[in-house]
Amino acid sequence: MKTYLFIYSSSVLLAMVLTPLAIWLGRRLRLTDKPNLRKVHSKPVPHIGGAAIFATTMSLILPVLFLPNRIGNEFRAIQLKLIVLLCASTSIFIVGLFDDIRYLRARTKLLMQIAAAMFVCFWGIRIESVVISDWLMVDFGWISWPLTILWIVGITNAVNLSDGLDGLAAGLSAIICGVIAVFAITGDQVVMAVLMIALLGALSGFLCFNFSPAKIFLGDCGSMFLGFIIASSSVLCFMKSSTLVGLTLPIVALGVPIFDTLFSMLRRFLARRSIFAADCYHFHHRLLRLGLKQRHAVIMIYVVTLLITGLGMFMLLTDDVATFVVFGCIIVLLLVLFRVVGSVHIRRTIEGLQRRYAIGQETRFEKRIFEGLQLQFEHARNQRNWWKAVCKAAEQLDFAWLSLRVTDENGDVHVFGWRLADSIVVFKDVITMHIPVRSIQQNISAEFEVAISKNGSLEAAARRASLFGRLIDEYKMPSVYFTDKHQIVVPSHTETTPAVSSTT
Repeated sequence: MKTYLFIYSSSVLLAMVLTPLAIWLGRRLRLTDKPNLRKVHSKPVPHIGGAAIFATTMSLILPVLFLPNRIGNEFRAIQLKLIVLLCASTSIFIVGLFDDIRYLRARTKLLMQIAAAMFVCFWGIRIESVVISDWLMVDFGWISWPLTILWIVGITNAVNLSDGLDGLAAGLSAIICGVIAVFAITGDQVVMAVLMIALLGALSGFLCFNFSPAKIFLGDCGSMFLGFIIASSSVLCFMKSSTLVGLTLPIVALGVPIFDTLFSMLRRFLARRSIFAADCYHFHHRLLRLGLKQRHAVIMIYVVTLLITGLGMFMLLTDDVATFVVFGCIIVLLLVLFRVVGSVHIRRTIEGLQRRYAIGQETRFEKRIFEGLQLQFEHARNQRNWWKAVCKAAEQLDFAWLSLRVTDENGDVHVFGWRLADSIVVFKDVITMHIPVRSIQQNISAEFEVAISKNGSLEAAARRASLFGRLIDEYKMPSVYFTDKHQIVVPSHTETTPAVSSTT
């Protein structure tokens, strides 16, 4: 226990020395997070605080490998896995630091996280099996690879997304480190205990400068590093026990960021946005909308995390069935909490899923229509057949009417059009637009005026207009022939209005 206390106190002191240095360096190099619509701070704040946490943790962990005692022997026994974990975490820190200094696309960061997680899996740090009871053990086999990668990448991004208020991500990470440290100590896993205690001390010292009002932020280098090393360490810790508690306890401790990430992805999916897109509807944003100040919102999330973590600790004292019951109760409690603050609405979610399905059905139906119209346009070798294809497209794409205005080389204007038969059009239910037409003849200019039925959705009408525009753009209007009286030759069609010619 003295060793643990020494590591923790040393980590706290070292972080309190390195963090002011990171603040000075961030201001000197102008590596600051500037205010915008999504940010709650009002002035630029250095955002390379992760460098202080990274340096503190590595400075205390690496020398332990050379200690001539039991702890040193334990470290050397899993030296390869530990070095792999630290190297992968370092690579994630570098990726995050590069993003803080320059900018990286979300997909690029995700690919780097997946690569680092695969590297960890390759060296044997995987969730391979779990002992549910004395008579039941589940072996994941090849599924252990995607399961472990999903866990590591998911937790990395969950911690990263929680970094929205002063001290939030660092405080949650500190609580999680404490939980894993307690589990490791009770299971006599010295290596994980030392690693988590060192990280806990670094976060404790950093929070002195990061809690509201923050003088420095974690940045992506800090939040991604914390998420990755916590996720990978929890896997390594679980491998030593393989018990159900070893898998469920980290999930409980990470409950708030995990659920916040899942609901954020669901919310963006229903809104048909990229799941990487930023928004202002995270759990902490919801608390601010309820009227809480930033400091109080962070403290409330701390309290919630400590409460559910305390309940989760009961799983260390329960049997297999009771473990499932406790875990289920905690999950229900979290769902109720997110429902109360407005992060999830069952009715809106169902309506959103139905809307997504309906739009998908409409899009697939319109794609089939478009592909059929393409064939008809491809066989249109002359003006008459091209116009028939245009009328067919207008009919199938639910147009109310269209007209084609052609100006010849003499400046004479010739107009002819199409209208849906036996239709009564209400102007407020249609969208009108002008679409220029590309013609084979250089001295001929033409333009469509189209009216598209909304059918309750502006988006659907715009989508059908886009398909029609694509047809007109891809298949040029054939050569137009005029009579001696300067009348355009209009193909006969039951729903085509007579041609009208006027001279300008």
